[in-house]
Amino acid sequence: MDRLVYPQVAMRLANTPLAARQAMLGHMSGRHQSPHRGSSVEFAEYRKYVPGDDTRRVDWRVYGRSDRFYIKEFEADTNLRLCLVMDTSGSMAFGSGSITKWDYAKRLAATLAHLAIGQGDAAGLYAGGPKLHCAIPPSRRPTHYMALNTALQEMEPVAETGLTDHLHQLAEEIPQRALVVLISDLLDDPDKIIDCWQHLRFRKHDLAVFQISDPEERSLDLNQPMRFIDLEGDDAIVAEPELIQERYRAAVARHSAALQAGVAQCQIDFHEVSTDEDYEQVLVRFLTQRLGIQG
Repeated sequence: MDRLVYPQVAMRLANTPLAARQAMLGHMSGRHQSPHRGSSVEFAEYRKYVPGDDTRRVDWRVYGRSDRFYIKEFEADTNLRLCLVMDTSGSMAFGSGSITKWDYAKRLAATLAHLAIGQGDAAGLYAGGPKLHCAIPPSRRPTHYMALNTALQEMEPVAETGLTDHLHQLAEEIPQRALVVLISDLLDDPDKIIDCWQHLRFRKHDLAVFQISDPEERSLDLNQPMRFIDLEGDDAIVAEPELIQERYRAAVARHSAALQAGVAQCQIDFHEVSTDEDYEQVLVRFLTQRLGIQG
């Protein structure tokens, strides 16, 4: 298949559909609920008949009981638009083990795109640090996956973060309800990040967030002097980890608590992920939770 998606993983995950948590909009018939009423197979509600309505949708049994005309309305199903948003700021290049945060993020994104297109839905890719340098609109064509995969393999995380400006731009540019999946380490001001989440939710998007971290980032479990390099700038300092661990861990805890408060406020689908986790299990948890299954 390709070096970002393991074929055996894709085959196992194919049995669990990628589902929307809210009504979607689209031009093709699909598996996801639409906010518009239509004439699909699942009954939604009754409404009073008005001149011009299709008389074939009149419920004659209700008329017999009430002597009034009522129309049956149904939920129209439609296709999902998956918009993958990648954080390409320099901090995503960090990795204390065999895989960097960026490598892990690319694997998650490629697999989700493969699943979406494989089930007949559309997938697109947006990426940027200080500026938006990749914008591939969603498409459901099978050949479209290769364009997304190629773009993922060619991108590299560089420079300072520009994630929040990037997200505000996308909130306005994505023209209709979509499943927006943000993959980032979220190393930015929590208030600015939450403001972006609110913007996306205001635009009626179904927002899912994967916060990617490296095990060493959370604990700073080091026992000798280290040279710390700013991956989003040119600064470097030498420090004794044991002298700063307590303050560092407290700062990490405050940052995490602020984000969790934003998750509750914005009601988003949020997943904390460490690069030492099996990415297949992360996706299984994501997919099954969206279906309301307790995994």
